[in-house]
Amino acid sequence: MVDSFSKKMIETSTRSTKELSGKLPIFHAGSLTGTFARVNTEFKKLHPSVEIVSEPAGSVTAIRKITEQHMECGVVASADYKLIPQLMFPNYADWYVVFASEQIVLIYTEKSKYQDQINASNWYNILQREDVTFGRHDPDQDPGGYRTLMVWQLAEKYYNVPGLYQKLLNAKGDIIMGGNVRAGDLDYTFGYKASAVQNNRKYVTLPEEINLSSKQRENDYAQAKVELKGSKPGEVMTVTGEPILFGLTIPKNYAHQALATEWVAFLLSDEGISMMKAMGMTPIIPSIANDQDKIPAALINRRK
Repeated sequence: MVDSFSKKMIETSTRSTKELSGKLPIFHAGSLTGTFARVNTEFKKLHPSVEIVSEPAGSVTAIRKITEQHMECGVVASADYKLIPQLMFPNYADWYVVFASEQIVLIYTEKSKYQDQINASNWYNILQREDVTFGRHDPDQDPGGYRTLMVWQLAEKYYNVPGLYQKLLNAKGDIIMGGNVRAGDLDYTFGYKASAVQNNRKYVTLPEEINLSSKQRENDYAQAKVELKGSKPGEVMTVTGEPILFGLTIPKNYAHQALATEWVAFLLSDEGISMMKAMGMTPIIPSIANDQDKIPAALINRRK
């Protein structure tokens, strides 16, 4: 059971009179890069002595920088909130806040082959054409990667096309992005709506039954399952389809807890919510915590 936070409780936490300074490393999902850059700029105006070091990566990679490489981190934000308890509890964190939702879309440009034909009814056929390339993220590194595979699994049932999942996996143009392969090199890529909005890209909105956006479709999404590498060599972790929810936490071993708490409070404030909306994200209002008793006392007290 999760606890809801009243939005009014966080409004006073964005205008602290306490002078803050120090280094604030933020490890976050790559899909949050644009949004967090904007939030960081405004936060720096309030606290000019703070040095913010923002490191985007796949969410799994971001978390493993903390749990395996033991890098210093003030805030970690994952595109899948469940990765925080799965990979960080209990040694590195014991709470998280769910702050935004998203959906998977199919992104393209004016140069994409058949871009004048593709839509929510035929996209899976166009992607299987010999001359089309389409990209997805590595499922072992990025929630966007395994969520794409979930969309394909759900699409097989929704469109009533037996074997569609394997057909897409085996398609000539299926490419895992990374290294020298970038989204701009391909005809189509699977990603979050906010990424398309922030980069001024065109996109196909996929049916609600498969795009992982709807709380009401939770039971349907749960039919999709993907196996990933676990936190230990040889270990396997199974992730189940569910509505896309972004989460964050402050690692236990970060030395400047008050600084990180102030940044989180700013993100969840009215100002932060406005910035998230402007960048194409859908903020969770009110935000949600797994256990309000574990939330930093400074954050809780200033919400009252």
